[in-house]
Amino acid sequence: MRLTDLAATAALFTAVPLAGGCDRPASAADLIVYGRVWTGDSTRPWAEAVAIRGDTIAAVGDSAEIAAMAGPETQVLQNGDGLVAPGFNDGHAHFLSGGFQLASVNLRDAATPEEFTRRIKEFAATLEPGEWILGGDWDHELWPGTPLPERSWIDSVTPNNPVFVNRLDGHMALANSLALKLAGLTDRSPAIPGGTMVRDAAGHLTGLLKDNAQDPVGRVIPDASPARSDSALARALQWANQHGITGVSAVSVSHSELATMERAHDRGALTVRITAYPMLSGWQWVANYRKEHPGDQWLRVLGVKAFVDGSLGSTTALFYQPYTDAPNTSGLMVTPEDSLRQWIGAADSAGLQVAVHAIGDRANALLLDIYDSVAKVHGPRDRRFRVEHAQHLRPSDIPRFNQLGVIASMQPYHAIDDGRWAEHRIGPERIKTTYAFRSLLDAGAHLSFGSDWTVAPLDPLLGIYAAVTRRTIDGKNPGGWVPEQKITVEEALRAYTVENAYSVFAEKSRGQLRPGMLADLVLVDRDLTKVPPETLDSAKVRTTIVGGRVVYQAP
Repeated sequence: MRLTDLAATAALFTAVPLAGGCDRPASAADLIVYGRVWTGDSTRPWAEAVAIRGDTIAAVGDSAEIAAMAGPETQVLQNGDGLVAPGFNDGHAHFLSGGFQLASVNLRDAATPEEFTRRIKEFAATLEPGEWILGGDWDHELWPGTPLPERSWIDSVTPNNPVFVNRLDGHMALANSLALKLAGLTDRSPAIPGGTMVRDAAGHLTGLLKDNAQDPVGRVIPDASPARSDSALARALQWANQHGITGVSAVSVSHSELATMERAHDRGALTVRITAYPMLSGWQWVANYRKEHPGDQWLRVLGVKAFVDGSLGSTTALFYQPYTDAPNTSGLMVTPEDSLRQWIGAADSAGLQVAVHAIGDRANALLLDIYDSVAKVHGPRDRRFRVEHAQHLRPSDIPRFNQLGVIASMQPYHAIDDGRWAEHRIGPERIKTTYAFRSLLDAGAHLSFGSDWTVAPLDPLLGIYAAVTRRTIDGKNPGGWVPEQKITVEEALRAYTVENAYSVFAEKSRGQLRPGMLADLVLVDRDLTKVPPETLDSAKVRTTIVGGRVVYQAP
């Protein structure tokens, strides 16, 4: 819902007049929300109503107390037995890419290679010659025999359109022959450090490129026009609000993406609070930008993002031991270690928050070592280093998150997605501390949750379901995959609210429902803490409020 639609939405509210029809008192609330309120405030976790004045929470309390704040123009929203909570924050999303993907070919649930090809063919028929086909988010683990795609599958149906469609994790993508030609990649092209160009038995490129090997194609993809970028951001904002999201950490943000966000901010069109993390390699530019653009509660650049390794699904996550199903590899370093150490140290000296992708156990251990050494050299500071994903950990590394004050920024939906096949990749022992939510919390770590959209759906309710049940999406683990790592609903809610606010240094203004905080709320159609856990994935968002304004109302 756009802000221009709010007048229509207001008709769904109930106006509550003061007795005697007297003028609105100075203390009257603009909006009152009733329901079972989970505040996120450990000193008062539950309440019955929230009063909002302007963009700020005026009071949180019982129904009678809040009802006394109603005036003749106060709007009232009743959520019955549903849950009212602080607005969800997504701690890790490729936000603008998600907006583009909403208008691109959807390959995520293509269940066979034939379906994969058919969808690309049909989408190509809607385009002009020369237009690129991007995104896709295919998953070869769905296909019988799990074959990796090849350009021969799609060349004949895309003769006039370059194609570069990525696996859902973003760590490998398929280029058709036209895209390879435009990128200057041939069978004679040399290996690319930190990446893999997949070849067939005869040494020919199959079109499949992993991690850094994707870069040559990426460099020849033309930038989207400002108008197309603006539309993509508008779609992303609307989609986020529909899922109860009021704030997002946007990672791997390019200069053009940041410019798109700035345009929306200047127009007053943002309905999600964005914390942006451009790439670590450009830390000096980011540091200079922050001096000139300190940002505000709607848009700010806080730090930088980098990669240690690849992904489990692409067999490029970095482990100490080889893959069980691919014993010729133990993964790869996407960024050279010396560059990581130098850049992280420089960014920390510049006062930037550092957030780095680490999937495999060796990648995580290395990153924790770097964080430890940088902190010791530079001295005490509230730096809040982040490990993005922290998926596969050695037991000895779990307590280090608390000891070093490092945030585990994780994506719970990955557990129920990867859980279908992860044991085949790394065996029964290493999966015991895979997506180790319970162990990290028990060790006292800060745990924040996100989606990694478009790698996973932009839906915190699905994330809560995943963290609480760990039931894989293939239905084969009804009791939970690695069930000892389950957490409670309230712990998952905290990871999407309180802890995400902490992870972006915003705990004084959001993440909880208490007086003086920003009025960011989500209304869910049931009390998530009281329903059977296996039904959590059917919960729906009724209303999303950002800064005291309704930005989404379910039909």
